[in-house]
Amino acid sequence: MRGLAEFVMSGRRQAILVVLGLGLLPWVYLLNPILIALILMRKGWQEAAAIGVWALLPALVWASVGRDESLLMLLAVSGLALSLREGGSWQLTLLAAIIVGAASEALLRIRPQELLAMYEFLANNAEAQEMEFLSREAFLDVMPSRLGPGYMLMAIGMLIMARWQQAVLYNPGGFQQEFHSLRLSQNVVLGLVGMMLLITAAGDALRAEWTMYLAVPIVISGIALAHAIVAKLQASRWWLSAFYMTLLWSVQLVLILALIDSWYDFRSRIKPGE
Repeated sequence: MRGLAEFVMSGRRQAILVVLGLGLLPWVYLLNPILIALILMRKGWQEAAAIGVWALLPALVWASVGRDESLLMLLAVSGLALSLREGGSWQLTLLAAIIVGAASEALLRIRPQELLAMYEFLANNAEAQEMEFLSREAFLDVMPSRLGPGYMLMAIGMLIMARWQQAVLYNPGGFQQEFHSLRLSQNVVLGLVGMMLLITAAGDALRAEWTMYLAVPIVISGIALAHAIVAKLQASRWWLSAFYMTLLWSVQLVLILALIDSWYDFRSRIKPGE
């Protein structure tokens, strides 16, 4: 990835050739949002726009045949990169990512072509194994709310990749320091948790899956906290593996950890090598 990033950053012509080429390849086109975000954060929105329009062309072609993820991620990650460059705040950027998740859900409801293809595959597989499966209407109703947080996480992950590559090329070690210091304020955490409780209390009036949009920023801050603690204690990387296993087993524990950290600030209380 570093070699590709270096080539893209070496000049506009090189960048245009790369994004056009990558944009034509299925799934490989998801590298384009990372590269455009890198250009935007390093060189500004004007240079990113001059190159991004060439990434936009193949994304529009894919969208015309029902493959919207290329266009969606290109716009979403570029927007988040602009937020991070102009605001300089990961907290603000993570909150902006909630809009990405909601917009992804809305798009899936407006343009359900990919969901229909997914439904046909899953339904045929369930039928072959003589298993019951959701009706077509129930699937199209439920899945956008479950996939939206996934698109949100994907956009954040791509932005992290772009920021990491920026640090590798221009500020070695800078991303680690920046990510380790990522922490949500008390007011933001309280607001997110409060809205999650309201959605849960509303029952059928609101979708329970919408709490995931609000949980993602807190989870990301919990991940940053875990990385920071392991680095400060100079502990084995196996502790991070254990943490991610815990995350897969119980997201709630990570949410509680990040919630406590917004008051307690573990990072400031741990001395290096303790």
